[in-house]
Amino acid sequence: MKIEHLALNVPDPLNLARWYVEHLGFTVKRRGIEPPYVHFIADDSGTVMLEIYGNPDAAALDFPAVQPPALHLAFTSHDLDADVKRLTAAGATVVADVHTMPSGDVFAMLRDPWGIPLQLVRRKQPMIP
Repeated sequence: MKIEHLALNVPDPLNLARWYVEHLGFTVKRRGIEPPYVHFIADDSGTVMLEIYGNPDAAALDFPAVQPPALHLAFTSHDLDADVKRLTAAGATVVADVHTMPSGDVFAMLRDPWGIPLQLVRRKQPMIP
């Protein structure tokens, strides 16, 4: 089996989806212009999708209260310093600045403007193409 998508119920799906397209390189595969504003967005590989929607009748995670080790979206980055600078200029906040782990992997932890934890990583030995 293959994962098709991960769904996120958020209070501002239109702007969150727009931010991910503009700043993280996602493309819109399907979108709804009526509530709950369902958006399916895919990363630049076209093989990983997020479903973003706003359903007030469903439980929503309090993303700003979620600790990044408990839940985060991880993105590969070839230039972490530049990506951190670019994303913070677009409204993300730094949780842990760029640093190297004992494994040799380099990463930074941010939060998008809605508080969702985002990890930027450059692996010493890439695990996926």
